[in-house]
Amino acid sequence: MTFLNDTMEYLNSFVTYMGTIEWQDYTEIIIIAVLLYYMIKWIHQSRAWSLLKGLFVIIIFICLAKLFHMDTILWLASNILQFAVIALIVVLQPELRKALESLGKTNVIGGMFDFGQKPAEEILSRKSIDEIVRACFQMGRVRTGALIVIENKESVSRIDETGIKVDADITNQLLINIFEKNTPLHDGAVTIRNNRISAATCYLPLTQSQTISKELGTRHRAGLGMSEEYDAVIIIVSEETGRVSAAHEGQLERNLGEEALKNYIISELGLFAEEGNEDASKKWRRRK
Repeated sequence: MTFLNDTMEYLNSFVTYMGTIEWQDYTEIIIIAVLLYYMIKWIHQSRAWSLLKGLFVIIIFICLAKLFHMDTILWLASNILQFAVIALIVVLQPELRKALESLGKTNVIGGMFDFGQKPAEEILSRKSIDEIVRACFQMGRVRTGALIVIENKESVSRIDETGIKVDADITNQLLINIFEKNTPLHDGAVTIRNNRISAATCYLPLTQSQTISKELGTRHRAGLGMSEEYDAVIIIVSEETGRVSAAHEGQLERNLGEEALKNYIISELGLFAEEGNEDASKKWRRRK
């Protein structure tokens, strides 16, 4: 009977407590739960997961030291742990920067603030897309490697600064000439901005992903890394196989055909032609 009475008393107190909770409290619980979910998801997908497992081992070691009264180890641990938070921030700086950039690229923030985003009229024309696709597959047939970055909503001007300014119309002949072996501009990436070839010999960040196939070389790693850090469509032509791949938002699509590549560019850039506007030289608009 005592157990039953205690249970009933606990239930009554719980019901009474629940009656004092207002809608703001439920909202807070939902927000915290969502934040925790995404935080755990981010930790699991980054180097922080391995670090947390290492920290867990250290915590177990400290607990054992406490159990066996190892005072010197405990003193060292208490002084070192004071700097642990700063050390974690320094070690995880690339992951934290990437997480904040991803947050800034969300539609909610993008709709409120338009920092560095491209206006709708500055879009590739259908003629430019055709020229890019034609150049990629002509280079692929003769095993000429290529790396082309097509700017989307986020400016890639910082990448332009690592290369040589070109500022030319997009033609397949010019793209082929740029990537021709043993020419001054062939090493590196070409950037395409505002419907023009902006720069060549640009350096791209390499991906840190451990899941990418080992058969892919530096050119594919650079293309994937660029797609992880910038909102851009990257086209990669393999020098070894001549196959054409494309990357966007950290996802790599391999072995694309001409029509598939053209549709990929249109889809990933969110473009569509205005009704009744069939002139290939006209610029497309971006889907909202």
